[in-house]
Amino acid sequence: MKPEFWRRRRVFITGHTGFKGGWLALRLAELGTEVHGYALEPPTTPNLFTVARLAECLSGHVIGDVRDPAALNRAILDAAPEIVFHLAAQPLVRAGYADPVATYAVNVMGTVHLLEAVRRCPSVRAVVVVTTDKCYDNREWVWPYRENDRLGGHDPYSSSKAAAELVTQAYRSAFLAADGIQIASVRAGNVIGGGDWARDRLIPDVLRALDAGEAVRLRAPRSIRPWQHVLEPLAGYLSLAERLQAQEVGMATAWNFGPDPGDVWPVEQVVRRLCERTQGRWQSDPDPGPRESVRLDLDSTQARTRLGWRPRWSLSQALERTLDWHRAWRAGADMQVVTREQIRDYQSMI
Repeated sequence: MKPEFWRRRRVFITGHTGFKGGWLALRLAELGTEVHGYALEPPTTPNLFTVARLAECLSGHVIGDVRDPAALNRAILDAAPEIVFHLAAQPLVRAGYADPVATYAVNVMGTVHLLEAVRRCPSVRAVVVVTTDKCYDNREWVWPYRENDRLGGHDPYSSSKAAAELVTQAYRSAFLAADGIQIASVRAGNVIGGGDWARDRLIPDVLRALDAGEAVRLRAPRSIRPWQHVLEPLAGYLSLAERLQAQEVGMATAWNFGPDPGDVWPVEQVVRRLCERTQGRWQSDPDPGPRESVRLDLDSTQARTRLGWRPRWSLSQALERTLDWHRAWRAGADMQVVTREQIRDYQSMI
């Protein structure tokens, strides 16, 4: 990643009020980028967007819904970006079970609306569509998934993200490539970090329980996920966007961004580490809830060999940074300063 590339570059982010989108917005602001955001109101209270005062770091901030194509089109035309990052989504498996119609509307048609708006905006040259590692047809096998493995999904959230991948492929071949717009999709593992208060995500659930002095209840302690700090895939997205903007051959495709092989932990090990650091405790939840994948891992060979990307923080380090951030928030620290310091710490390792 070249920091100088991003200075004064005009960038449009959907979903900038969410956890991952908020970290991306501040990461780009730290680089001197002109960041324009389009998203719903922050999804939780508290939330990263508010506690880190992200609005003051943006050149444009529009509250809007990707299900509203007219509003989205106006926002992109007004921003006139060169690069677009699409992160707006319904991002939770259990919420997908609870409201499948909204999940498909946001994740599938929201992507269609975004790409239609891109087609109408002459300034756009590169698009990064953020999906998920859960877009694969999960066979519960021991091998990490590669970008050419079959897409699928046993639940509304996962299948909606697989559908968003197919939408991206179709728009690339049918429209955007001919217009000189490079578009790629990115599939990251389970991201962690400070400022995530979503329900039914492991780390936020653990921290809530610890703050309340309660035992952490684990639905599936043996499940395995490709945990990584949120800054890891974001570094990959930025590097990829640079290559797309430069019209490099072969970049407009799907990409995995996951942890190092051998640094993939089961849920129980993650929670034990956090409890060791906080004197917390955990117990099994007798209600496992709706079906979720047991094992999931990503093969990031393509990103390593073609982008020169690799994780900089181990999972142990990522958990420490997450705890540090949460403790600083509990202590009343300036969370924009804390978040920027973690970004600079990470950047110093690249």
